[in-house]
Formats: sequence, structure tokens, C-alpha cells
Amino acid sequence: MTPPYDAQGTTDGWLRRFHAVPDPVARLVCCPHAGGSASAFFPLSAELAARAGVEVLAVQYPGRQDRRDQPADQGIGAMARRIAAELSAWTDLPLSVFGHSMGATVGYELARLLDTTRPPGPVQLIVSGQRSPDLQSSRPVAEMDDETLVRELTQLGGTSPTLLRDPDVLEMFLPPLRADYAALRAYRHVPEPRLSCPLTALVGVADPKVAVAEADGWADVSDGPFELRVFEGGHFYLDTFREEFFDTIAGLLASHLPGRPAWESAH
Repeated sequence: MTPPYDAQGTTDGWLRRFHAVPDPVARLVCCPHAGGSASAFFPLSAELAARAGVEVLAVQYPGRQDRRDQPADQGIGAMARRIAAELSAWTDLPLSVFGHSMGATVGYELARLLDTTRPPGPVQLIVSGQRSPDLQSSRPVAEMDDETLVRELTQLGGTSPTLLRDPDVLEMFLPPLRADYAALRAYRHVPEPRLSCPLTALVGVADPKVAVAEADGWADVSDGPFELRVFEGGHFYLDTFREEFFDTIAGLLASHLPGRPAWESAH
């Protein structure tokens, strides 16, 4: 089955496909962090397309990049529902879900939705840099001035300090970031329905936002197998230790496909 459109060319939809793969073996849906955009997953998309035959569908939240003219005031549940609706054209292959930081929460709600409404649902959920859902909280960003918010972003890493000093960049970047933080703060975890698919939590050992024990709490939200993997580095370990991150994602994807793809053993 060929999807009815190439997500790379759309400007109003939620999905971006940067690298179309001939005869892909699987797809990975990637949900960005707060303030992040689909382009954050361009390197991962290139890597998995070239080495693993996996297509990445990167989520583009409204209010940024090619959707900058659209309001970014989406709740976590609303975002998950919109993404799930667009994924209906892409479920002919094994589908995994990945999310980092806020994206882990969006990905979790997306996976639960797919699990209950689109059997057989996702083959796995991979969450990164986020506390388990019942522990999540967000600082009241509305009370933070721009200087405080930029200082917090600098501490976390993941955004170029040069960009954070550019007033024009901040004018575009801070409004959607505040909207994302507000969506996180409004999020309330409902324990049911539980996930049935395997779940892997990834975390940096020096992450200032997420302790290893807090990431380990994800074990309580799925009836499927659970695994915790700890990396060197902080909140954006996936940028600092990129090759190790790529290897981990490729291995997890391979382990949940029928048989064991040959490319897995080569890395």
C-alpha cells in the first residue's frame, strides 16, 4: 500500500517524511520535545533509511517552522488524536512510536490510542528523557520571563546558545515553547487503558529534569515487557551521544520485527 501523499511536501499536516524508503520494513513515528520540530529527527531519519530500511515519520507540532502561522495551543490528548488520524494511511507496516521529553508524553498517549482503536496497534513504544506519566509536572511558564526561560533552556542543552541569543529567533521560538509547556502542565494522567505493547525508557544519567528512578516508573504503564536503558550525558544525550543513540534505536526496531533483520547484526 502506498500512502496517499508524501508527508515531506505538506505544510498543514502533522507528519513529515524526510526520506522515502523503497520497500520499507517498518516505520517509526517520532514526537519532538517541547519547543522542538520535526527537523530534529532528520539525522535519525537519514540513518534508519540508509542502514535499516525504516521510514521515519516525524511529527510537526503547530506553531513552528512550516506551521508557524497555526496556533500552538494544543493539549496533549488533542495532539495525539490528530496524529493518530493522519497515521491511518501509514499503518500497513510494523509501526513503532518514539518520543523525547514532552514528545514521550505525546507518544505515550498516541500509542495508547493506536493500541485501542487501530489493532494490532504499535509494536513498541520508546520513551526518552521523561518521567513516568503519573510523576509528570511542568513549571508554570506563564510566570517565567524570557530571560529565565532562556537560562533554563541553556542549562538543558539541545538548542544552540547562539540561537538563544538571537532576538528574531526567540520571537519565533518562545511562543510555541510556552504553549507546549502549558499543554504539559495541563496534562493529567489517566491510568486506563494500559498499554499492551513492549515499552523501553531511555534516559541520560546526568539529566537534570529526569532521575533514573523516575524514568524507571514507566514500567507501571504497560502490560508488555519493559526495559530501561541509561546513557551517559544529560537531557539531550541523544545529540551528545548520537551514534550510541542511533544504534539503540536501530536495535530496538530490529528486535520487534519478524525474524532478526540482517542489518541488526552488522551494528
